[in-house]
Amino acid sequence: MQKAVFLDRDGVVNVEKDYTYKIEEFEFVDSLFDSLIYLQNLGYKLFIITNQSGIARGYYTINDYNKLTNWMLDQLEQQKIYISQVEFCPHGPEDNCNCRKPKTGMIDNILEKHEVDLSTSWLIGDKKSDILCAKNANIKNTIQVKSGHHFDDKDSIANYVCNSIKDVKNIIKS
Repeated sequence: MQKAVFLDRDGVVNVEKDYTYKIEEFEFVDSLFDSLIYLQNLGYKLFIITNQSGIARGYYTINDYNKLTNWMLDQLEQQKIYISQVEFCPHGPEDNCNCRKPKTGMIDNILEKHEVDLSTSWLIGDKKSDILCAKNANIKNTIQVKSGHHFDDKDSIANYVCNSIKDVKNIIKS
């Protein structure tokens, strides 16, 4: 069984901007590369799970999303960062699908292909729905970052709250 880190995309991997789908608007969060290399060196597999309701809302297409995702993965691989799988939910909040966080469909899809030990894994997100997704999937270790959607620390249900993914080195030690 492999330990893993499940990452939300917008606000964790890239700077939060409403409905990012264009390469020229995509900006990696400061210190992301160093943080992901650190996690890989600790033996974690990396996964991205992301709600993309902009597709359901007609702001962009699945093709637009795929183009950006392939570019993002290429940029990460150039830094020797390997994302084992990316899962996305193209639905809106009202669609009541199984894949939209806080439901666990995206994690379930990953678990079908990868032997992941959820008890030693982490989820890093910027919204309460990310943290609820982790809890619903029985991922015990959670970090909510302030680099995406704003929230009050006292309202967080995560195990840890920090400014951005660059702070994971102070939290995840093995």
